[in-house]
Amino acid sequence: MAEKKRKILVLVEGAKTDVALMERLFSIYQIDFKYEIVSYCTNIYTLYKEMFEDNDPDDMDLLQLLKSREPDLVKKTLFDESYSDILLIFDLDPHDFGFTPEKIRHMAKYFVESSDVGKLYINYPIVEAFYHMTSIPDLNFNTYNATLNELSAGTYKARVNRENRNHDYRKFAATKRRVQYCYQAKYKQGMACRG
Repeated sequence: MAEKKRKILVLVEGAKTDVALMERLFSIYQIDFKYEIVSYCTNIYTLYKEMFEDNDPDDMDLLQLLKSREPDLVKKTLFDESYSDILLIFDLDPHDFGFTPEKIRHMAKYFVESSDVGKLYINYPIVEAFYHMTSIPDLNFNTYNATLNELSAGTYKARVNRENRNHDYRKFAATKRRVQYCYQAKYKQGMACRG
């Protein structure tokens, strides 16, 4: 019997940048699984409230929660499908009034398995940081930071536009090499911070 082909639900925060980035990554890595990329259209702290503050997550079905929030009748049917994997990709948004490290830890401990309740991935601090490079490779990549003031005022995105090589992060053509470089650099930076 042939192995059943994987079908992935990718839940992202935003409707534009997040969806475009995921589409591009799936294309670059030539992922041939069937997938649906759906925007949650709000942030991780709303999901936390709906699943963890207002309810017991073990008593909830994530797909039904998503279906109940979806205003588009056609898109609602996506949540009646069966998925082999669910990926949740959200911005950390440390400037949001709902942010606490405990909420992030709680969700990270719950969403640990893509083939079960889902796997949580966090953009740090927001998805636009992916594009914060002046060249490939960018030797200063690990020195770029966003302040809470920039994030709160919404000026970090404009700064990324000014400082990236195309001066418009939406036009920043990613390549497999660039994706690998970005994440290897961030991983090394994260490991260095842990001592």
